[in-house]
Amino acid sequence: MPETTAHVTAAEISRIAGVTRATVSNWRRRHADFPHPSGGTETSPLYDLGAVQAWLGSRGHTQVVDPREELRTAVRFQASDPDRTTGRIGFVLTLARRSPDEAAALADLTDAELVARAAEEVAELLASLPGPTPASPLFAASDGPTLRAVLRCVREESGPAALAVLAERELEDSAATGVYGTPKPLTRLVAALLPAAVTRVLDPACGSGALLAAAAGRGATTLLGQDSVPVQAQRAAVGLSLVAPRAEVTVRIGDSLRADAFDGLTADAVVCNPPYGDRDWGHDELAYDPRWAYGVPGRAESELAWVQHCLAHLAPGGWAVLILPPATASRPSGRRVRAELVRGGAVRAVLALPAGAAPPLHVGLQLWVLQRPEPGGPERKSVLFVDMAGSPGPGAGEQAAGPPRTGGSFRAPIDWPGLTARTLAHWDAFTTDPDGFASEPGTARAVPVVDLLDELVDLTPARQVRISRTDVDPVELSTRTETGRRELTEATRSLLDTADLTAWTPPEPGGPAREWRTATASDLARGGALTLLRTVPDTKDPESGRPLPVSAPVLTGADIAHGTGPTGDPAELRSAAPAPVIAVGDVLVRAIAGGAGPMARVADEEDAGALLGPQVHLLRPDPARLDSWFLAGFVGSAENVAGASTGSTVLHVAPGRLRVPLLPLDEQRRYGEAFRHVHELRAQARQAARLAEETAALLTGGLTGGALLPAPAPAGASDDTEPA
Repeated sequence: MPETTAHVTAAEISRIAGVTRATVSNWRRRHADFPHPSGGTETSPLYDLGAVQAWLGSRGHTQVVDPREELRTAVRFQASDPDRTTGRIGFVLTLARRSPDEAAALADLTDAELVARAAEEVAELLASLPGPTPASPLFAASDGPTLRAVLRCVREESGPAALAVLAERELEDSAATGVYGTPKPLTRLVAALLPAAVTRVLDPACGSGALLAAAAGRGATTLLGQDSVPVQAQRAAVGLSLVAPRAEVTVRIGDSLRADAFDGLTADAVVCNPPYGDRDWGHDELAYDPRWAYGVPGRAESELAWVQHCLAHLAPGGWAVLILPPATASRPSGRRVRAELVRGGAVRAVLALPAGAAPPLHVGLQLWVLQRPEPGGPERKSVLFVDMAGSPGPGAGEQAAGPPRTGGSFRAPIDWPGLTARTLAHWDAFTTDPDGFASEPGTARAVPVVDLLDELVDLTPARQVRISRTDVDPVELSTRTETGRRELTEATRSLLDTADLTAWTPPEPGGPAREWRTATASDLARGGALTLLRTVPDTKDPESGRPLPVSAPVLTGADIAHGTGPTGDPAELRSAAPAPVIAVGDVLVRAIAGGAGPMARVADEEDAGALLGPQVHLLRPDPARLDSWFLAGFVGSAENVAGASTGSTVLHVAPGRLRVPLLPLDEQRRYGEAFRHVHELRAQARQAARLAEETAALLTGGLTGGALLPAPAPAGASDDTEPA
């Protein structure tokens, strides 16, 4: 197994050493023995990783704060080797089966002893992993540091975290494209759309196994998966064994369309997030495949091939949920297949999601809910359409609790609990009584099959749920429009009042900007003026080994940027100790810099009691020494954040490096009041913009739909124009 010379950038060196990029630049200038660039360009040099590690080790900079980053660096230092990756993945499984004390004992072994122990234990379980048995020996003597990094990552983070890093390294050097993860909130929604009684579930494009894991969380006991990327199949096999130890797990490697590993098998349910836009899916060689019961998919319709593949693996009456791009519902080349799917009763629902729900983030994906027809079963007269694409936060017709607290042109965070609850409510109502389903204009509607079988067979939810003239009460619309107009007028006046900045003046006409002495947040914390807190993610209960339960809402970095209340999913938060509980007056800082919206804010009553999310820093000031708004204003400034951030493409904020002016408390309060005023200005601007958009939409819809009429011409005015 050959070694390779790995290269790292200056930004990666800063993460390895736990210092800022400025520190790395300083080392290059001041230390003649700092490794010289071995590649890259003059503006973006690359350095030999081994030489960098040796130099850092000679100066005590050997500890990487993040175990995942340590593992990522250790793996990059060695050549990509599928057999070696298989061995490391197997090592993760052996570690997860150990008790905490047994894992701790492994850390005390020498590198040679650790390599020997890992090789012995992994060899015993290789037969349970997908793919051919790797060549022996699995590990070389030089693998000690890498296995030790795997051990630390599993112990301090989790087995799935280590699997993700190992798969990431292998995927970098493979020809696989379009490998996207499925966010956990979406996997839970997919699983919740299945009947509770399903036990055998198949995912023919399982990737990391996230959808199958969600199905296991709903009670599935037999999990079947296949993926064309070997490392993904192996990751899924091990990951599912970790999260569902009592389930029967079978994962195979291969292209499900061309080489179905479960040919002839039927399942209670199928879940799938298939590859999108694949023109090389096997159109020519599979032209006469018996799976195409609803028509041969076109060359550009790989998604409809996956739809029929999933239906072919269902027992009569079985259910399938697929995550598909919106073009699948409307492309002309798929019209005939869509028509047969609808006519045959296989399509039960199409649910549109907001953009950002899953990669690719700029596209609003759709969930297709399918059911295999039963011979002699009931006639399926309608299809449910739900459009949540325009509802990242509160639903249509609902108001958030108070106006958004900031401005900015960024995507709103998705309110997954609200979106999930509303979607499932419509789905449950439809499955309970399809004929009596009560539509929600603009959001949900059960459309008769006969109405869908036109020349387009367009199954786009927005097209099917749009409000028609018969859905609108002119009197009600006029009342809503007038209410919106009054609210907009009041919001505009409030914005004008808040924008009164005449009391803010330069220090002296023509004079320089004011200067002051500063201290870092770390210095202030050591002096007791504030406390720095942050949630530690991905840890488990030491006794049960399961994620620690949490129930309170979680405040995320997106909430700070967007100015919303806590919208994070508690199920995503796992902490070794109870996560910090936010209190009024806490200063909340986003851990990832960049993007629109403010970097910091002061917690108010709406935030109080929420749990701190993993991508948020909390600075709790001593009110006798620091004013909260003063602190938030300065630590959230662009210059301050830039000076405290490390990284290249992703900027991580080191809160201890944020600098705060040393000013008397009464002067702090003056600054704090000014920063609070700026915060209110943002909130009022956002509120006015939202109300303007809503009022304009009501007016446009009313005028074009005939529910509202333009104002009459002034008395005495003549109209000489001819009708169009």
